[in-house]
Amino acid sequence: MRDDERPETAEALETAETAEALETAETPETAETPETPETAETLETAETAEFVRFQSPVRHERGHFPGVFVLVNGLAREGRLTPEQESFRRANNAWYDAAYPTPSKVDPTVYDPEITPGAVAWFKSTATHLIERVPGYLEILDAHGVECRMLRSSDPGRVVYEDEFQVVVVPYGG
Repeated sequence: MRDDERPETAEALETAETAEALETAETPETAETPETPETAETLETAETAEFVRFQSPVRHERGHFPGVFVLVNGLAREGRLTPEQESFRRANNAWYDAAYPTPSKVDPTVYDPEITPGAVAWFKSTATHLIERVPGYLEILDAHGVECRMLRSSDPGRVVYEDEFQVVVVPYGG
C-alpha cells in the first residue's frame, strides 16, 4: 500500500492528505462488488481475481478514488470516530504498519505522479491475513454512512511495484 493509503499511526495522521494521488481506471477485467459481509467472506473463492482493493465508489474532488484506510483515517482526522472506533483504528493501523512493506520505502519513485501517475495499491488475494482485518474498517465506514466497495481484478493495471502481499499499479487508461 502507498504511504498515504497505509493505515496511519496518530503521529502520521497528517500525511493522509497526500491521498490525492489515488486513482483507478475501470477495466473489463475489474469486477466491482458492493461491500457486504457476504462479499468479504467470498474473497478466497474468487477464482480469477488475483488482486483485491477496497475504495470509495465516489471520486475525490481531484478525481481520485480514496482507499479504505484513507477513508477511515479521514474520519479520524475530522474527529468523527467513537472511542471504540479510534481504538480499533490505532491498534490495527499499527498492526498493518508492522505486517507488510511500505512500497515507497523500497522504491521512492513508486508513487511519483510524473513517473507513475495515478498509482494505487491492491492486496494480493493470497494475503488473506491482511484482508481479514479490512471488515473492521468497513464497519466503521458503514456506521458513518461512507461507502466503500471491494474491487477484484486479475489485471488491475501496469505493475510498478510488487512484493509478496501487494502490487502497486498504474491503472490502464490512467
